[in-house]
Amino acid sequence: MAGARIVGQARPPVLRSKAALREAVGRWQAAGEVVGLVPTMGALHEGHLSLVRAAEASCDRVVVTIFVNPAQFNSPTDLENYPRTEERDAETLARCRVDAIYAPPVSEIYPQGFCTTVSVAGLTDVLCGAHRPGHFDGVATVVTKLFTQTRADRAFFGEKDFQQLQVIRRMVRDLDLEVEVLGCPTMREEDGLAMSSRNLLLSDRARAVALALHAALQEMAEGLRAGGKAPALAEAARARMLAAGFTEVDYIDLRACDDLSVLERPGREARLLAAAWLAGVRLIDNIAV
Repeated sequence: MAGARIVGQARPPVLRSKAALREAVGRWQAAGEVVGLVPTMGALHEGHLSLVRAAEASCDRVVVTIFVNPAQFNSPTDLENYPRTEERDAETLARCRVDAIYAPPVSEIYPQGFCTTVSVAGLTDVLCGAHRPGHFDGVATVVTKLFTQTRADRAFFGEKDFQQLQVIRRMVRDLDLEVEVLGCPTMREEDGLAMSSRNLLLSDRARAVALALHAALQEMAEGLRAGGKAPALAEAARARMLAAGFTEVDYIDLRACDDLSVLERPGREARLLAAAWLAGVRLIDNIAV
């Protein structure tokens, strides 16, 4: 690949304005280079770095965005508590072949008088969308802004946020956006917990209880393979999670991959998806079946 920054010697430059970003991307694309985008909200972990490595492998230039998007938070407290670790994130990305970090202020994404929302019907009415009204409008709007501001050729998203990935794919298709959206496998800790920035908010005790989320999905998948039906298996999984220490289970469902419709059995490509609350932190996970 043509990116020339020497890995490990200096932090990638941090760009704060779309004008500076477009100037850099314009030079790269004028030279025929493919630009990859990894959108993040910071608090980077190995899951994010797996997306960066995927971008490195197939793109000449890599841009990582760090922007905690206020439009996708339903709770002001959740927004306030979301971890912000830009200095550490920049040091982490210095170990990778990242050509620029785009970390704009809120005013660069939502200038005074901003009043446009991107909304994707259908896919956003279920699962997380049903429990977080407006969340996916905020996601679709900011991702559209990041796509148009970066003018990236390819964008990389984790499958841990599977509903988000499907929403973005549909949005890109419907709006004829000229960016290729690529999904990357969920990265997990050695004990199976899906990597997430929100894991930083868990105490040691809650971190141990969190393992019940992935275990419930695995047990439900085994039940499906044995011929069970999803609704009954989901009720049993919900009960096990609550008994383990989760305070609330928003959903644990079997859904079709393409349109997220409810399934009793995985007769087509499907995912088990779950979201639950533990010690005031909302955790999500999913597995293919």
